[in-house]
Amino acid sequence: MAAVPAQQMQTEAHITVQDLTMAYGDFVIQRDLNFVVRRGDIFIIMGGSGCGKSTLLRHLIGLKAPAKGEVFYDDVNFWRAEPDEQERMKRKFGVLFQSGALWSSLTLAENVALPLGEYMDLSPTRIREVVSLKLALVGLAGFEEFYPSEISGGMQKRAGLARAMALDPDILFFDEPSAGLDPISSRRLDDLILELRDSLGATVVVVTHELASIFAIGNNSVFLDPESKTMIATGDPKDLVESENPTVRTFLTRGES
Repeated sequence: MAAVPAQQMQTEAHITVQDLTMAYGDFVIQRDLNFVVRRGDIFIIMGGSGCGKSTLLRHLIGLKAPAKGEVFYDDVNFWRAEPDEQERMKRKFGVLFQSGALWSSLTLAENVALPLGEYMDLSPTRIREVVSLKLALVGLAGFEEFYPSEISGGMQKRAGLARAMALDPDILFFDEPSAGLDPISSRRLDDLILELRDSLGATVVVVTHELASIFAIGNNSVFLDPESKTMIATGDPKDLVESENPTVRTFLTRGES
């Protein structure tokens, strides 16, 4: 995947959310969401507990349809596209769920090979080469034959990231990638996300409540408020620290004066 020029990365809309309402039946989670994820962003979905961060991610990756509103990838309306077009678009997504979602009965190599065998017409030799490359990119060269139970939590997250990258996605989606990690492992994962964004030219969308990660990697964001059930801020988290909205400011400073 060719890297995107920096100027283009800063201006080109990759994901556009318009008037999005998320609901389970009559129960509204969030309403009237409007924001843009630019190509090359590391975009943070943040907010207090129960605000719908992971639910928004599910809407973006095609797991749940909105009650109202649109999600565009470039200029294609995802939820109004034909099913085969939606599937084609989803193959450009790489997703790392909170648990890592590795198959415990498969080696790391077999886990990473799963999407390659499912969607690509590659020889076994070529699949092994791609798997080794992806694991090397996340610092797991030589761990191909290890099982998830034989490695640390941080290494499991990196293996999950290698699998998310297997099909060379345009967009990587992470749901609480630092959950359960110690501060050092969390920082290493943040550094890896930055390196992969820069080297692959991918757009990254991250659900997280970890302040260290928000400020270390995020350059754009949306803040979801559970009280008003809508977004109350969008922009670079480092700028939102000075937000006039006390809820946003308190969240990003954890109440520090």
